[in-house]
Amino acid sequence: MEAGKLNRRISILRPPGPDEKDSYGEPLDVWPEVCKVWAGIHPLNGRDRLTAAQVNADVTTRVVIRDRSGIDRTMMVKYKNQEFEILYTIQPDYDRRELQLMCKERQ
Repeated sequence: MEAGKLNRRISILRPPGPDEKDSYGEPLDVWPEVCKVWAGIHPLNGRDRLTAAQVNADVTTRVVIRDRSGIDRTMMVKYKNQEFEILYTIQPDYDRRELQLMCKERQ
């Protein structure tokens, strides 16, 4: 994987747990950050979108990061003021060099 292709700094967020409270004792309404990583963000073109639609019709964006364990579909990607829901992950090779997060933009 070429480092120059990972040119966007993103945050991986997880949903707050049921026991997590803010300073007033109220349940958290913000998603805590798991990590910050470098990524490539690629909106899907027509052919890629048709292929992704065979698995999930909502996929609009592929986010590519270096392989990292513990990232799953309950999490979210944040880039600047955009948020992306992770629909599923793909590990394209057995070398475990990269992880593709297939996402849709949250409104």
